Amino acid sequence: QVQLVESGGGLVQPGGSLRLSCAASGSIFSNYNMGWHRQAPGKQRELVAAITSGGSTNYADSVKGRFTISRDNAKNTVYLQMNSLKPEESAVYYCNADRHLFTVVTGTANYWGQGTQVTVSS
Repeated sequence: QVQLVESGGGLVQPGGSLRLSCAASGSIFSNYNMGWHRQAPGKQRELVAAITSGGSTNYADSVKGRFTISRDNAKNTVYLQMNSLKPEESAVYYCNADRHLFTVVTGTANYWGQGTQVTVSS
């Protein structure tokens, strides 16, 4: 079992930055692949970024060059640094975890956090 708790969301102006954190507990964090997804009202949840247990990363095309996913295994935490935010990126951001990268990327992972709201608005 893995418990995930996101934090760091809030209100930011267009072009601004936020760093989201996802703290994990309950199992050996370094064994898990981790991901960030987001869901805006009326839209499907979508993958934002993922990081493997070994540290390899991949990103949605829409965020490449602006967002960075990273992990600190000593702190059992995964981060999402978001720069140059756009209003259309307002959503609830969720982290997920699984031993299988496929399920992390496809949004079918076993473990999810409760989400943190990000609002990009002037």
